[in-house]
Parts: sequence; C-alpha cells; structure tokens
Amino acid sequence: MSPLSTPLVPLPPAVADALWRGDELGRGTDTVWPSGFDALDAELPGGGWPGRQLTEVLLPQFSLAEWRLAGPALRRVVADGAAVAMVGPPKRPHLPGLMHLGLDERHLVWIDARAPSERLWCAEQLIKSNAAGAVLAWMPQAAPEQLRRLQVLAQSFEGPVFLFRPLSARHDPSPAPLRLLATIDVDWALDVRILKRKGPAHDTPLRLASIPGGLEHVLTPRVMQPSTMRPVAPVPVPAPVSMSESLHEPVALALFPEFSHVVGRADPAASSAGTV
Repeated sequence: MSPLSTPLVPLPPAVADALWRGDELGRGTDTVWPSGFDALDAELPGGGWPGRQLTEVLLPQFSLAEWRLAGPALRRVVADGAAVAMVGPPKRPHLPGLMHLGLDERHLVWIDARAPSERLWCAEQLIKSNAAGAVLAWMPQAAPEQLRRLQVLAQSFEGPVFLFRPLSARHDPSPAPLRLLATIDVDWALDVRILKRKGPAHDTPLRLASIPGGLEHVLTPRVMQPSTMRPVAPVPVPAPVSMSESLHEPVALALFPEFSHVVGRADPAASSAGTV
C-alpha cells in the first residue's frame, strides 16, 4: 500500500477542538464583551470585543466615532463595577453624553497625556497593572515595536484595550489581532470595515445604526433619516414693480417647504391678505 493511499486517522477530540482553520472565524479569547451591534458581533471572533489583546481602530478624524463604537460594550464593563481609563483623548470628554451611554464620573479616569512617550507609558502602566476594566488610548504616533510591547502586555489584561489611530496608519504593520476602520455614514450610521481578524478576509463594510447618546429622545422620525430630506428647486424672487414694494423683505427660498410650519414662517399669500 502506497503512502498516499493510507487511510486518514481521526484526530483526538482535544486536538480537533483546538484546531483552527484559516477559513473559519477564530474562537477569540476567554473573555469577550458583546459590542452592542449584532451584525458586528457576528463577524468578530468569539462574538464580541476581545480581552487579552489589542483592538486597533483606525479613524479619519478623532472624536467622531470612538464612543459610538465602543460605548455599548463599555457600559457592560462599568456595570461590573470596573473603571474605564482614557489615555490622551484629543478633546475633553463630554460627561452628559457619556452618561447617556451608562458611563458616569465615578467609573471614568481621564489621563491628559499629550506627548507620544507619555501616552505610551500611561497605557503600558494601566495594562500591566490591570488597574482598569477597559483601556482606551489615542495613539496618533506609535512605532511598530511599541505596539508589539502593548500587545504582549495586553495578553495578561482581562478587559478590552482599544487603540485609536489615524487613517494614515492603515498600511503600517500592526501586531493587533483585530483591526478595524470606522467612518461616519449618512443617517447617523457607522461604516465599519474589518481590516484584520482571526479568520477569513471580510471585504464588505458593515453599516451599523448608531445615534449619539441622548439624541434618539429628541430627534423626530424624519430627522432620524436626514438622507430622505431632499431640497427642492429654489423659488425665484419676483422683481419689484414699484418703489414701495421693493422695500419689502424678499421671499425666502423654499429649500425645505415641508418645514415652514416648524420654524413659524407664514405663507406669503396668507399674510398679504391680512394686511391693511
């Protein structure tokens, strides 16, 4: 019997369970936090944001999508009594908005680190000491060897570690097992692309419904979908026929005539009938 015709011997159950094939999603780590988006969880190894490793999020502009993407999972971290540490956010955290996400001042630690070396040192100390339930670090500048050090340290950190980096770092090497690109889409949505994960490539972007904290209680159904509000053709202003009429205020362009009753602008024909 030739070696090629030798029957295959089944693997032991323990080995078969531990075996990962490249065309399958990885099992992730032993600690996972649901992201709050079912479509995203379905594409993440383990079904959520992983612990014990870095999650790198690339953004075309800081302070637009970070909290909307990570906020739902951080609510669960805070609910367990742990704190969320922020290292070097580019803008002052807006506490009322964070409170709508379930994050209050008792569970938030803001470290105002400016220099790249300060950001790196603070993130290393937080991860090394397990001093928080989650770490969010803004890293506009970071060398690959510095990121590798953070990844090694994160393997002993139980909570999620998010690194927010600029879009210009997309083609730089990164040791983060999970890497995403997040942008703002129309109608308050997030456009998320999975650039790197333990599993097959994912080329189709995910469109996630995400309204900033608190606005869902004040926005009307029509304003919840701004893309449906299309401007109509402007109404030309008629030329004045007399000197007295030329002194009147011109008629405004009707870009959104359906909102005239909202701002209290009266109909021109109706108002002229009531003049003396």
